[in-house]
Amino acid sequence: MAKEHYYEVDVQWQQGRAGVLSSSVLNDRIACATPPEFPQGVPGIWSPEHLYAAAINSCYMATFLAVAENFKLPFTGFSCKTICKLEVVDGKHQVTEAVIEPALILENPAADSDKAMRVLEKSKAACLITNSIKTAIELKSSLN
Repeated sequence: MAKEHYYEVDVQWQQGRAGVLSSSVLNDRIACATPPEFPQGVPGIWSPEHLYAAAINSCYMATFLAVAENFKLPFTGFSCKTICKLEVVDGKHQVTEAVIEPALILENPAADSDKAMRVLEKSKAACLITNSIKTAIELKSSLN
């Protein structure tokens, strides 16, 4: 596997506080908007805050699946909920907490519960999104 990978996402403003996310390498487009908790926010559409929680949640799942395979953990079901807390810190909005709540159904709970807990913890520790949350941000503007 190469040491560097790039993932490009484009957004096109539509109207008001809404736009559409797309990528040249993906089939689906996702409507996104300011959440309804903010002025002129739009209910019922994915917000950056939802997408942030989704990034954590989907990465945790992908990491769990890889770790569970490596540990040969037999399971029949996996689901996960991630809840992010947004608050104002020093005058700026920040996601200050993310709680990951996986639910795992084991083939043999009596034999595999301890292993399953290790897999769940290792998955949290290895999740690249949660390990990247303090990513450096560079702004490259273009004005026409």
